[in-house]
Amino acid sequence: MSDIRNLVERYLAVWNETDPQARRALVDALWAEDGSYTDPLGEAVGREAFDATVGAVQGQFPGLAFSLGPVFDTHHDLARFTWHLGPAGGEPLVVGFDVLVADTEGRVASVFGFLDRVPSA
Repeated sequence: MSDIRNLVERYLAVWNETDPQARRALVDALWAEDGSYTDPLGEAVGREAFDATVGAVQGQFPGLAFSLGPVFDTHHDLARFTWHLGPAGGEPLVVGFDVLVADTEGRVASVFGFLDRVPSA
């Protein structure tokens, strides 16, 4: 479980890295070459597409940070967990639930995301 938890923590660190070059280095170390990310708002396949997705989200929510929520469970190569997006130490604006699948090399093979709470327009 500690390996998959570490993978999830590194995954969230990617979402919080605002320096594009540093973020890309994290993505390259963490993400399988053909890794996929799917949530209700879009889909990204491969490192470049996932990195672009993270950059777009950061542009939409500048100054906010992702943190691990209270739900965390794993078995085999799977993790399901809640996450929060909001100001550091403050009330989250967005709350989600992700399922992460690790590959045999300990990289992210896929993430399936769900949005539980989003800001109203």
